[in-house]
Amino acid sequence: MNMRIGERFARAVAAKDAPALLGLLAPEIDFRAMTPSRFWESNSAVEVVDDVVLGKWFEPTDLIESIEGIEQDVVIDRERVGYRFRVTNADGAFIVEQQAYLGVQDDRIAWLRIMCSGYRPVE
Repeated sequence: MNMRIGERFARAVAAKDAPALLGLLAPEIDFRAMTPSRFWESNSAVEVVDDVVLGKWFEPTDLIESIEGIEQDVVIDRERVGYRFRVTNADGAFIVEQQAYLGVQDDRIAWLRIMCSGYRPVE
C-alpha cells in the first residue's frame, strides 16, 4: 500500500529522519505553525527541518519512543494528518500530538500548517 505524503511526513518526524523530511518538503515552502508558547514561520525547508522540527520541537535529547496514532483525510485540495507520539527525555514521559494540513505540488509539500498540543506529561 502506498502511504500518503502526510503519513510519510509523520513517520519521518517520528524517526527524526532529516534527509527524508527534506525529500518530502519543497525547498521553498510556505510554513506556519503554532506550539503552546510560540508561532513559527519559514520559507525554507532546510530551516523547517534543522531549526524548527528537529532543532526545537524534538531535540536530540528527546526520544520518540513510538507513534501512538496517525489519522489522515483530505479536505478538498489539502491533506490533513494528525499524529501522536510518545516521547521521553530527562523530564519524563510525554504524549505530543500535532495536526497538520498540507498542500502538495510536484509530489512535495509546498504549503504546511501545524498545530501542536505541546508535551503533555504521562502520569
